[in-house]
Amino acid sequence: MFISLEGSEGAGKSSLIESLIQSFKDANKEFVFSKEPGATEEGQAIRNILLDKSIDLDPYAETFLLLADRSQHVKKIIYPAISKGIHVLTDRYIDSTYAYQGAGRGINEDVLNYLFKMLNFPIPDLTIFLDIPVIEGLERVQRRGEMDRFEKEEITFFERIRESYLFRAKQEPERFFVIDARKPQDEVHKLARDCILNKLKND
Repeated sequence: MFISLEGSEGAGKSSLIESLIQSFKDANKEFVFSKEPGATEEGQAIRNILLDKSIDLDPYAETFLLLADRSQHVKKIIYPAISKGIHVLTDRYIDSTYAYQGAGRGINEDVLNYLFKMLNFPIPDLTIFLDIPVIEGLERVQRRGEMDRFEKEEITFFERIRESYLFRAKQEPERFFVIDARKPQDEVHKLARDCILNKLKND
């Protein structure tokens, strides 16, 4: 099974991934845990460019860097794991591009659809979206300290991103599972874990 975890800034994806790693390890479930951008050596170099506040990237340049990262991610990590029957859970995937570069930066969705199809990116079997109001998410980020290039964007940028995620979740309810990220961390973990285990059982 191929699972993606999505959410805008401050939603708690990193904390959830850490708890899921331990949970599935305890349950003897074999998973590859990955992320975008930066899962591969090449991707890490791309990630450094994308998050660098001193670099001003054109929206298309940003998009193509992310697609380059994803191409390496799919070829080196996702497809090899799936071909061996190993489950994959990635922190961010195609829906991040629709939200951040599509709704956020203004790249036309038809263009993104064309590029994804051309590059033969697999579609996740399940996408968990951690939803949080923009202001609350950004307050969490600010409490963490220094912000990266994306986190320093205007509030309207993140409002468009959240609206995009919620719209896609409504369009594909069979794939998306939405969790209120304002819930206590252990409750968010239980909801995500149970959703994944139920999906594994049913499939």
